[in-house]
Amino acid sequence: MSESLKNGKDTSSVEHTEYYNEDNGADLSNNVNAKIKNPLKGIPKEKLFAQAALVAQNPVDFDTIQELTDEDRHLLRREVTHKWSQPWALYYTIFITSLGSAIQGWDNTGANGANLSFPVEFGIADNTWLVGCINSAPTILGLMSAWLSDPVNNALGRRGAIFVTGLFCVFPVLGQAFTRNWWELLICRMLLGFGIGIKITTIPIFSSETVPASIRGGLVMSFQLWVAFGIFIGFCSNLIFYRIGPHAWRFQLAAAFAPAVPLLFLVWLCPESPRWLLKKRRFQQSFKSFCRLRNSELQAARDLYYAYRQLEAETAAFGGSTFFGRIRDIFVVPRLRRATLGAGVVMLAQQFSGINIMAFYSSTIFSEGGYSVRTSLFISFGFGLVNFAFAFPAIWTIDTFGRRNLLLFTFPNMAWSLFVVAGCFQLSVDNAARLPLIATFVFVFTAFYSPGIGPVPNVYAAECFPLSHRETGVAWAIFVNNTVSTILGLTFPSMLAAMKPTGAFCFYGGLNIVAFVMIFFGLPETKQRTLEELDYIFAVPTSRHASYQLNTWAPWFIKRYIFWQRHAHLEPLYQLDGVAGDGEPNKVDAFH
Repeated sequence: MSESLKNGKDTSSVEHTEYYNEDNGADLSNNVNAKIKNPLKGIPKEKLFAQAALVAQNPVDFDTIQELTDEDRHLLRREVTHKWSQPWALYYTIFITSLGSAIQGWDNTGANGANLSFPVEFGIADNTWLVGCINSAPTILGLMSAWLSDPVNNALGRRGAIFVTGLFCVFPVLGQAFTRNWWELLICRMLLGFGIGIKITTIPIFSSETVPASIRGGLVMSFQLWVAFGIFIGFCSNLIFYRIGPHAWRFQLAAAFAPAVPLLFLVWLCPESPRWLLKKRRFQQSFKSFCRLRNSELQAARDLYYAYRQLEAETAAFGGSTFFGRIRDIFVVPRLRRATLGAGVVMLAQQFSGINIMAFYSSTIFSEGGYSVRTSLFISFGFGLVNFAFAFPAIWTIDTFGRRNLLLFTFPNMAWSLFVVAGCFQLSVDNAARLPLIATFVFVFTAFYSPGIGPVPNVYAAECFPLSHRETGVAWAIFVNNTVSTILGLTFPSMLAAMKPTGAFCFYGGLNIVAFVMIFFGLPETKQRTLEELDYIFAVPTSRHASYQLNTWAPWFIKRYIFWQRHAHLEPLYQLDGVAGDGEPNKVDAFH
């Protein structure tokens, strides 16, 4: 790989040179033949790591490897037949790190309820732009602090970064309860955003670097599952505190500190990311960490060796790159630029869906629609419950149905449900069916959001960049997400005042259609690929990927699912070299 990542030429080894000559100059910068090269081809046999290398070269035909014991073969077979049978340490790590994401969801919904009272207390109820600025303060600072993820992670590691940012999720959050004016509240929320920007960048990276490829999506999406849980608990908190009176907003905002406290202590019991340790050349510690996260030493050695070979190639290509050099790389180097595009597309799509507007302003929307504070909070509570409950199906579907397919299925359904909600607001306030219909279709929208664009963006962003640029790449993705979230959060109160609920919901219904088009043409599938294999997926030119969707995949879909031609054949885009046979096409295409 090496220089091929930068300039399209590979001189790292005779083997690789021969490979790319065979394929008419194809490389990781411009993978026109859409082949996935196995970097472990030809590894010498030496004890455990020799066995591990052989398994990595032959992940399907490991039964033919004579150097393996029956116990080795049994454990490797269980990876396929019992893929959820993983060590306790792995699930503990995912649970604890994802717990930090609950703070984000809880804060969003705390602000949702607080919007009904703090603007009145501070005398800014008529200043919709200022209210929007206070609500968006965490994302405003978060979009800038996300870029600090690279140096903070480099210096402190994944666990250290989560601990330090967790401090910003305790004290500023509590401080909101004691603010005396709007600008003090704004400062507390900005400090919270500083911590959140780094934290939500680090958590998905940490998760993606610890889990096996076969269940990476299902476990990394726990980040979004806990965001949904935080949203749900936040709405519960709003209902509990709203009767307190004019100071209810103080309790609604401050309560979000709770998940951060256990996180500060329990994160140190998690194994450090083995890939981060590997990047720091701490090989023994990396192997020990992999051993805690896998069922056998052979599996740990296989994953370590695979990651090591990839890291060596990345070091040859990007060795000595600086922080600002890495930022430049993600926009200039073709393989990285395609990952940057993919991560940007899913983050834009998440904000285009309108979910953050529902999280921040649902109570305000229903209040504008003529309903009481209690009714508005109860509808918002139902939204939070549906959002949490329907996130669970994605655990099983994100690694089978796939990231891309989930989005292509859910976005059209989200669009029509928002258009129906917009129409329901046109019914007379005296119509008894108005409120049940609005609530029902808001819940329908949420039910499609939760297993689709809810969990996919953070999973996708954390896995599509190589280890050398992972922090910088994910920081870019969070920057895009928070920038658009900030713009929408700032403008929505004024939009709601000008367009009323009907216009606002129609606007977001249209954005859902735009997001569907972006995903169809610009988003490669990443399910069940190792983090190292994805280098080859994102080396395929965007133009070739888009052409394949339009000229090959779309006609096949129409034949298969519109005209029900059972024998319609789909030519796969990607070919697996050294895995599914010596250069033979993979029998499973990129979407199924």
